[in-house]
Amino acid sequence: MFKSPIVEIAKKVCPAVITIIVSRDLPKVEDFYSFPFGGKEYIMPKLGAQKNDMETTQIGGGSGFIISQDGYIITSCHVVADTTADYTVIIEPTKKFPAKVLSRNPINDIAVLKIDTEKLPFLTLANSDKIEIGEEVLAVGNALGEFTDTLSAGIVSGLSRYITAFGGIDNQAQNLRGLIQTDAAINPGNSGGPLVNMHGQVIGINTATIMGAQNIGFAIPINYIKKDLDEVKKYGKIVIPFLGIKYVLISKEMAKANKLPVESGAIVVREALGENPVIKDSSADKAGIKEFDILISCNGEQITLENPLAQTLQKCEIGRETVFEVLRNGEKIELKAMLSEKE
Repeated sequence: MFKSPIVEIAKKVCPAVITIIVSRDLPKVEDFYSFPFGGKEYIMPKLGAQKNDMETTQIGGGSGFIISQDGYIITSCHVVADTTADYTVIIEPTKKFPAKVLSRNPINDIAVLKIDTEKLPFLTLANSDKIEIGEEVLAVGNALGEFTDTLSAGIVSGLSRYITAFGGIDNQAQNLRGLIQTDAAINPGNSGGPLVNMHGQVIGINTATIMGAQNIGFAIPINYIKKDLDEVKKYGKIVIPFLGIKYVLISKEMAKANKLPVESGAIVVREALGENPVIKDSSADKAGIKEFDILISCNGEQITLENPLAQTLQKCEIGRETVFEVLRNGEKIELKAMLSEKE
């Protein structure tokens, strides 16, 4: 009897895909009562009378996957965005471990967790730079936070996609670039799970779907996290290069409305009634960057809405010379900065 190769891939992948439970101590709900307002009745919770009458309450969840025998886990940053919450990893119904969030990278929507145990099943990481359109893939996770070990098959529908996603505890907008588009079903709850190739290797991290559309999902290329992962294992955290400016990315509409000489780049501007946009004694200050300068490129890489300054800075090395092409008063100049580590 013929069996699809997906069966063997599932046996290999599913044991390393985990559930992440987000919980927090909240006031204990003792009962509910009816509250009439505006001609309608609302059901309101009756909280415990004592200030310390608290209980641990699940407030969210998502998926993740194990990448080493000693408990390193990858997930989406928006799954573990709440810095005040507690996180629990469920490997099996009887195997639960408290998890420590080692790093959060909101720019790429990726995070690294660690649990203290050994001899775990784990997944290997592929080279996402070699993905091809039409390649068969599987999305794995815990769909809707309820249906564990859910697999959906599809293909790579597109590459290098740019979207604005909304997520996290405050539902803030995130600009995500370079994404893998797939028609494999990605649902709320399996965010953070792996997108794997037909060898069972991880090529991406499930991150977003288009609400109201069918068969349009997105995953973050796994290569985006490899540098972060190396730094976490070496330093215990992500080492982020820091320039020290406040800025706004220029769009065509903004350039036209403000009569700017270029249609892309990052213009150095202060917040309304705020402090100087160039932080004193920062790398930018020492390099001579000034208010109203427009940073056009970083180490030869153009700064655009699709390739923002924050993204280009992540590719720079701390303590090494970084070259910026800057437009100042209509003239192009070159400034060099030695980036420091973001504290």
